[in-house]
Amino acid sequence: MQPLPVPCPAHLIPDASGTNAFHTAYRQAMAHHAVFVAIESDGPRWTVKADTLTAGPEFSLDDAVNDAVRDAITRLVRIREVGLDAYTGPVYFMMHGLSTEDRARELAAALHAALHGDLEPLHRAAPPPP
Repeated sequence: MQPLPVPCPAHLIPDASGTNAFHTAYRQAMAHHAVFVAIESDGPRWTVKADTLTAGPEFSLDDAVNDAVRDAITRLVRIREVGLDAYTGPVYFMMHGLSTEDRARELAAALHAALHGDLEPLHRAAPPPP
């Protein structure tokens, strides 16, 4: 498996449902010193997971980017699109309870772009208040 391109189209976000699939995707991200991002099926709901530890110690998240990601996830929690148990960084990010695979992929791709400094997809996927 090759590292995900940046920006990553939603259809390329790996489905890491199941223990083996998750561990394989996570190990691949570590091997390529890349940010881990994936979706997982949780029954009828979907989860988005991202982890920057896999990118290695040289990877750091700008405070403004981390604030934007945290704010976007918080907005999604407030409107009840994702569960209250969301993780908002600064290293590990998770959003539970998404209703469709397509929406999980959209948010995962937007999160991946944001973690690489491109906030535009995140602003489209979880718009800030006017």
